[in-house]
Amino acid sequence: MAGFGWKLHGDGKSLAPGEVVKPDERLTWGRTAGLGAQHVVSMIGACFVAPVLMGLDPNLAVMASGVATIFFLLVTRGRIPSYLGSSLSFVGVAAVIKAQGGGVATLTGALLIVGALLLLCGAVVRALGARVIHAVLPPVVTGAVVMLIGFNLAPVTAGTYWPQDQWVALLTMLFTGFALVVLRGFWSRIAIFLGLAFGYAVSWLFDQIFGKIHSATGAGAGATDHWRLDLSGVAKADWIGLPPVHAPSFSLSAVLVALPVVVALIAENAGHVKAVGEMTGDPLDDRLGSAIMADGAATVLSTSVGGPATTTYAENIGVMAATRIYSTAAYWCAAGFAILFGLCPKFGAVIAAIPGGVLGGITVILYGMIGLLGAQIWVRSRVDLSNPLHLVPVAAGLIIGIGNVSLTFSDNFQLSGIALGTLIVLTGYHALRFLAPDHMTRETPLLDAGTTSYDQESDSGPTTAKK
Repeated sequence: MAGFGWKLHGDGKSLAPGEVVKPDERLTWGRTAGLGAQHVVSMIGACFVAPVLMGLDPNLAVMASGVATIFFLLVTRGRIPSYLGSSLSFVGVAAVIKAQGGGVATLTGALLIVGALLLLCGAVVRALGARVIHAVLPPVVTGAVVMLIGFNLAPVTAGTYWPQDQWVALLTMLFTGFALVVLRGFWSRIAIFLGLAFGYAVSWLFDQIFGKIHSATGAGAGATDHWRLDLSGVAKADWIGLPPVHAPSFSLSAVLVALPVVVALIAENAGHVKAVGEMTGDPLDDRLGSAIMADGAATVLSTSVGGPATTTYAENIGVMAATRIYSTAAYWCAAGFAILFGLCPKFGAVIAAIPGGVLGGITVILYGMIGLLGAQIWVRSRVDLSNPLHLVPVAAGLIIGIGNVSLTFSDNFQLSGIALGTLIVLTGYHALRFLAPDHMTRETPLLDAGTTSYDQESDSGPTTAKK
């Protein structure tokens, strides 16, 4: 079957200077399993933060990520080494849907529709070629949509997480920033995980020194006296058990809020495939459609049982860049470990107990990095923002998206925030381009402006866009 039958690289124990382990090769199974565990550790911070922020079950999320990764490897026939983790691009969508009165089922239903649309987009790219992405989603549009998705989340941090414990949030933010910038190699790849661990420790220490804190426990919640770190749920959780699953439900208003994120997911996949192709020396543009289709189908699979949407993870690109091992066998091992973690409710309970102040410190950096990935797309593609064709739709869309501006059509239907901002950028750009003089319409193709080294890729997670 495609994706199996790895050749042993050399003696299976070491790499000579300049050598790489290709996707169809492997080291000894013991070393391959160890590398798979390293991949799990590198992605687990963002993979667990995403469902927690969206109100989804973390055990189900990590199990779904393992199944999604296996599915991705099979669909891409073992040519694209990649881990599919929980997408952070939908955190803002989850907040909007919750504010509209929607529950978890409504959220996962909207995400399922986005996954189906992503699958369809992948089929179109596979049939017509990768350049169709540039025709519909040039870098100026893609960058703007990714940016407004990230920055639209600022009120979530400011209004929900940070006020729960401002000092723990501040210390967690500072430590996470330190880990991202100062630490080297593998340790910098797991900076989000280290930030969570540090926040846990500080919250426990503050509980011992200062006692309970008087603060809100969520958006709109009244202030109460409570422990910063409450592990009572961990003691009650079983060691082994299946995570709870539920069927999605569908709401037109929720779907309209979520649909714009498909732009970010396409950008994430395009950047990931380009980066991996350059790192392995195997151009993969011909597989981009299959990769997008696989991610869309994996999202449908995950959300159909109540899990989050999935996306390719830049953290795992970092592990490959550091180790020079691109074996898809390691990703099979990583997926297996993730499924085992998902079968441990006690482990999920530890993640679910993340203090609000810790999430405040993490999300200040994480949401900002998602937004700035949009600017990174502009920089790499040399987008000229002095060009009125670029400036006008982007300026309008960003203010609408970040400011959560609403456009009401009737008592039961309105567009706002991410959905309206994306619509303004996308339709505004293409309408103005049709009318603009020729000298304003010359642009750098998105795929030609792909990364030339891993250093140009984000270490955050999704574009990744992604988390």
